[in-house]
Amino acid sequence: METRKLGTGGLEVSALGFGCMGLSFGYGPAVDRDHGIEVIRKAVDLGVTFFDTAEVYGPYTNEELVGEALAPVRDRVVIATKFGFSYKDGKQEPGVLNSRPERIREMVEASLKRLRTDRIDLLYQHRVDPNVPIEEVAGAVKDLIRAGKVRHFGLSEAGVKTLRRAHAVQPVAALQSEYSLFWREPEEQILPALEELGIGFVPFSPLGKGYLTGKIDASTTFETGDFRNTVPRFSAENRQANQALVELLGRVAERKRATPGQIALAWLLNRKPWIVPIPGTTKVHRLEENVGGAAVELSARDLEEIVAAAASIVVRGERYSEAAQKMIDR
Repeated sequence: METRKLGTGGLEVSALGFGCMGLSFGYGPAVDRDHGIEVIRKAVDLGVTFFDTAEVYGPYTNEELVGEALAPVRDRVVIATKFGFSYKDGKQEPGVLNSRPERIREMVEASLKRLRTDRIDLLYQHRVDPNVPIEEVAGAVKDLIRAGKVRHFGLSEAGVKTLRRAHAVQPVAALQSEYSLFWREPEEQILPALEELGIGFVPFSPLGKGYLTGKIDASTTFETGDFRNTVPRFSAENRQANQALVELLGRVAERKRATPGQIALAWLLNRKPWIVPIPGTTKVHRLEENVGGAAVELSARDLEEIVAAAASIVVRGERYSEAAQKMIDR
């Protein structure tokens, strides 16, 4: 797989990364440990070098899984993790953020142990904490970079003003936020700012939380514990209303002898050379399909068709619950 650079500090990763969250958290019950290790190591075999986790996924268990799976190939891969939530008695406090410098330092020490490594390649602030100036956050990460415990600094779901303020203290290598044909808001302000500042973009949910694969429709039911049960965009009514987008991808996919999901990923990869999507899955055959998306070639005509058709489609439903929306920095 080809590689891409995130930021200007020399961070080079595979064009597609792997979002590890769903193996332990968010989409129903966690997978069996051995199966999770199998999926992660299969991704390595397929050329993926960029793996994304966070202390909150589980919490903690996803970092442990990623650390065990990647230990044999640690020097060949890039591991990203995240801080930013508050915990009490080992459990996340719902909706409570904590990015105080002392908390960041504690988290890094604990994450290093769970990840079985001596450095975190890319450390993100998971959500912007309104109670801690971003300059203090960036300064804390800068100190960790100087100490050799962190290599690069990232932000997640941060707005342009926050990005600029953080970047002035410690260069930001990457912003991780949702971006796909299912959610195109970053095109308005985020992408121009990233290009100006030389910051890479790591879209999570590049397949619209599975919707753009064409395997989800109005009759689909989600398991208990699957957060899509709380997402307005995934109500049965909205899933039905948004089928036009999947049909568009299906038409292009048929012509290109690909799948709708592969077209969705190829479209993202064509947007900018510094965009690195991180699709996740719990299934080896879906992993193979996603990686295949990096090899799909879209012509200028294909891209024009997708953009023109998508512009006439109004996507229905908010992408987060009301509580989760409150934690998005604008």
